Order: sequence, then structure tokens, then C-alpha cells
Amino acid sequence: MMPGMSGYEVCAAIRADPAHRMLPIVLVTALDPAKERARGLEAGADDFLNKPVAQAELVARVKSLLRIKTLYDEVDRQRRALEEWNRTLEQRVADGVRELEKVGRLKRFFSPQLAEMIVAGGADDPLKSHRREITVVFLDLRGFTAFTETAEPEEVMAVLGEYHRAMGQLILEHEGTLERFTGDGIMVFFNDPVPIDDAAERAARMALAMQREVAVLGVGWRKRGYDLQMGVGIAQGFATIGGIGFSGRIDYGAIGVVTNLAARLCGEAAGAQILVSKRVQGQLDGAFSCEPVGDLVLKGFARPVPAFCLVDRMGP
Repeated sequence: MMPGMSGYEVCAAIRADPAHRMLPIVLVTALDPAKERARGLEAGADDFLNKPVAQAELVARVKSLLRIKTLYDEVDRQRRALEEWNRTLEQRVADGVRELEKVGRLKRFFSPQLAEMIVAGGADDPLKSHRREITVVFLDLRGFTAFTETAEPEEVMAVLGEYHRAMGQLILEHEGTLERFTGDGIMVFFNDPVPIDDAAERAARMALAMQREVAVLGVGWRKRGYDLQMGVGIAQGFATIGGIGFSGRIDYGAIGVVTNLAARLCGEAAGAQILVSKRVQGQLDGAFSCEPVGDLVLKGFARPVPAFCLVDRMGP
């Protein structure tokens, strides 16, 4: 009954503002309560009191409405927090998917450890040139050249596929860093980019497991007329390691005498034989059986190099 704008219109205007849609409103009137209550509720009021107003009743109803408003505010806060959490969750999921996709692509070229370090970033760039002591394992197949000269290309690719899958699985299981595939030749090293305490022992375990796996593959190869065996060389020493290549393609490589020594030992190894350097033999320290094979004259080395044969006591 106020001039210009009635109480019902004020109530409706308050309710029209989204910010005040849950603001408690109590209408007080001296008009007919039965008639005015319905109009008040339709305008958006929460409660309705008749004049004269009992103060105790008014205070009690206000407190009751405030308790309801407090509960609503808490529910609304939780709703908004949930909406924000859902938005950030969607972003985190999207970021995680992109990171997994990036790691997946990088793993096609780098070891899993290196791929994850590249994606994670940090102060130390794993692709930056650095120097570290590593244990290098070099392996290739005996009889492979003769095999490629007589076999069909499809047969060669099938054999390489079996060989690479088997060796690749063992490299991953032993957490080695795959430096490269070169046909039947494979180079793996340990202690970079992730430092480990048992690089020589892990390399030896991996090499023995590889020889056992190739022995199993060899049974099937011989049935198809392919006489292939694997030679392995293992050496330990310092090397310079880092990214090698250009912007379109970067490989993770190791350069140093130790890589040449492992390759030369591999070249001297007979089929199913693992030759290790004196340093590796010393690092194994009786944990593995190593038999001396004497001093070997290796290309690129001025002096004969003492070598040892790593013997698999478990057998193929």
C-alpha cells in the first residue's frame, strides 16, 4: 500500500535480481491475511506476518529463514566449487592426454625414461651434451649378411621384426637406453639419462636374457632354413652423451672410446657368446661367471685389450 511502488512490487523486483533470488523476505501487513498471504507468496515472499507483530515471533522466523539461507549459501558455494573443479579437471585431463600423446610420440625415438624426462622438463635438459660413465651393450646377428643375400626381403623383415620385438622388450624390462637400431645391430647403454647403481650387472643380466631369447628364436629360424646367432660385447667407461641431429630429427647418442670398445668386442664375439671388457668383469665382482679369453687385438686400439666371456650358468 506504499505510494509509487507497493510492497509486492518491491518483493517482485528483489526476486527479479538473480543475486537476490534466495534473499529471505518477510512481508508484514495489516490487511486481510487470507487474501494477502497468497499475493505475497506469489510475489516471492518467504514468510508472512500480520500486524500487530509479536517481536519474539518475528525474531524467531527471521532466524529460521537465516538458517535456511546459510544452508543454501553453503550448497551454492559447494556447487560453484564443483563447477570450478570440473573445469580444471577437464583442463587437467586435456593436458594429460596431450602429454601422454607427446610421450607416446617421443617413445618412438627415445627410451621411455628419456621421453618422460623431456616432457617433464626441468632445470637439466637431458638432450644437452654431458659426460658420464656408462655401460654399453652392443649386439648383432651372426650369419645375417649371408642370410640377406639369399633370403627374400619379406623374409628378412619378418626375422628382423621378431628379433627387434624380443630385444626391445628386454631392453625395456631392464630399463636400458636404446641408442640405435642399425639393421641387426643394436646399441644399448645404462646409467643415462637415469642414473643407476648397478649398470654393469643390469647390462650383464640383459645380455644373458637376450642370448636365451635368441636361442629360442633360433629354433624357429633354423626350421625355416635360417642359421642365425647373436654376438654381444659389453664395455664400461666415460662417454659424451646428448642430442645428435637437427631440428627435424634428433637422436640420443653416446660418443667415446667405450662405445667403440663395446662394438669391437661384439665383432669378435662368436655366435651365442658375450664378451666383456676388463672393467666390466671387475664391476661384476663374482656375481657372474666370467672366463678369460686372453688379449684381443681390436681395430682402433693401439694395445691388445683383455677380454672375458660372460658365461650363462642357467643355460638357454
